[in-house]
Amino acid sequence: MTETTGPDPTALEVTADDIERAAAAIGAQVRTTPIVEIPGEEIGLDATLVLKLEYLQHSGSFKARGVANFVAAHPIADDGIVAASGGNHGAAVAWAADRFGHDAHIFVPTTATPAKVQRLRQYGAHVHEVGAVYGDALIASREYLEHHHATSIHAYDDTVVMAGAGTCARELDLAAPRLDAVMTACGGGGLSGGAAAWYGTRAEIVAVETFGTPAYAAAAAAGEPVDIEVTGLVADALGATRIGATGFRALRAIDATSVLVDDGAVMAAREHLWNWLRIVVEPAAAAPIAALMTGSWAPRSAGDRVGIVLCGANTTLDLSPDPTGGTPVTRPTR
Repeated sequence: MTETTGPDPTALEVTADDIERAAAAIGAQVRTTPIVEIPGEEIGLDATLVLKLEYLQHSGSFKARGVANFVAAHPIADDGIVAASGGNHGAAVAWAADRFGHDAHIFVPTTATPAKVQRLRQYGAHVHEVGAVYGDALIASREYLEHHHATSIHAYDDTVVMAGAGTCARELDLAAPRLDAVMTACGGGGLSGGAAAWYGTRAEIVAVETFGTPAYAAAAAAGEPVDIEVTGLVADALGATRIGATGFRALRAIDATSVLVDDGAVMAAREHLWNWLRIVVEPAAAAPIAALMTGSWAPRSAGDRVGIVLCGANTTLDLSPDPTGGTPVTRPTR
């Protein structure tokens, strides 16, 4: 068994040099996703919004970057790759396994979004549906690892994975230099932490969560990662019950801004993106737009340039209040 369960506490930092090395390692494997510049006045802001269309990435989200970087940096065991995720990480693992010629065993709870489970199967992954909550799937994946020579990739709390995620911020910086702020949805902290590691203090990093998924907000208040209960419509994507130590350290090092929005605002923002730009993203990806539309966060100065990562689109075309096709997810602390 080869398992990566988390970072070495003495080596949590991810640097811009790490992200440069990741970009070199995965450049031929991942897509360089485009940007679109939009006048902020269309949603009542005196700013320019620079949208990074990362939902066009392989596997439908930024997660492909971190998984590709991990696979490039580590030998994969004979029995392939194992992940416990019914969400974007599982899809990224399934994509990478298919691309690099490995088996993938993805363990998901029975409450996983049908659209995302279908995505796993499209990549040829062996999907194991176990239990009603993520914790059940996680336990089952660990039991599988005890009896098989397989490699486990953590969804976010790994320096190599986060360096891969940081290549998204690097691309945004190269395509749109001189941004005043960069907004991302925040779950386990891989994407937002990678942005913090790349930009440092050159831009304000804004980590947007919902009131039902406040992993970074709770950690920022406590001064360290803490367990939370996760609820709501974006829990399948932003449902980390504790922010990763790697991402938290990167965010706190630059005092990244924490913003919370409610589920209703997220769904309104998602619908607005469709009506406005004919973009369909998953609810979590619309969280930064929700923060702008509700005034939960605003640019510091008139005329600011604000980068916004639209991080994933593993969803259906249904723009109803519950695009998961079921009841909102509630996840216990883990």
